Amino acid sequence: MTHRPSGESAGDLADQLLRLTKRLNHAHRQSFAPVGVTPAQARLLRVTGHSPEPPRMADLAERLGVVPRQVTSLVDALEERSLVRRVPDTANRRVTRIELTEGGREALQELRQARRSAAEDLLAPLSHGQREELSTLLALLDTGGHGKHSGCGPAGKSSDRGPAGEPRT
Repeated sequence: MTHRPSGESAGDLADQLLRLTKRLNHAHRQSFAPVGVTPAQARLLRVTGHSPEPPRMADLAERLGVVPRQVTSLVDALEERSLVRRVPDTANRRVTRIELTEGGREALQELRQARRSAAEDLLAPLSHGQREELSTLLALLDTGGHGKHSGCGPAGKSSDRGPAGEPRT
């Protein structure tokens, strides 16, 4: 076995992670097509669905890591398809909140199934033990090796966040 410099090894690992991410993103895009939403719209539906109360537009922008104008465009498109609706905040009439409609909840369920199916296909070559090990390693990378990430629950197990910090479906 040849010893490779750690920088080269790290570069190889980064390339592998990027290829895997591209495969997963491609699989997600393919699985979202029947639901009729873009990956960005799916993310907004997931964040809205995981919020304890209907989020404000500013909250969505922050959670998605985008500018408020992008959230407006996403909400407009989802509202046009009757997947979300704007509702006034009961405590402050100037604030608008976004909530899922029944159609939005159904679409979110379809998206969850599509994501699980895509992930299952990608992870099929791994045994249960290998999946557990991969999950542990990804959680460690997600936290930067510094303990809990905001998306991690007890014992470093991911809660509503995926390996890339995105909300899970």
